[in-house]
Amino acid sequence: MQPLGDPLYHLRLMARMGQTAGTDLTGAFAAGKISHEDWAALITRCRGCAVPDQCEAFLAAHEHAEAPMPGCRNADALVQLKGRA
Repeated sequence: MQPLGDPLYHLRLMARMGQTAGTDLTGAFAAGKISHEDWAALITRCRGCAVPDQCEAFLAAHEHAEAPMPGCRNADALVQLKGRA
């Protein structure tokens, strides 16, 4: 098992991926659509990703996208939250 990545770095990646895919994570948290535990799980899943460089490349290439990048560990959660907005 690989060690988890830096929490702040992955928080930023996750927030950027959400924004790029049209999911307002901060708004969802503020509205109670995701709990503290949900938020922590999102970050932990992101921190466990073995290819954050691919995430960086996707984000650099896409200002807006219909969905998170293929293989994103939080793709399902981001799509579900986007659908609840």
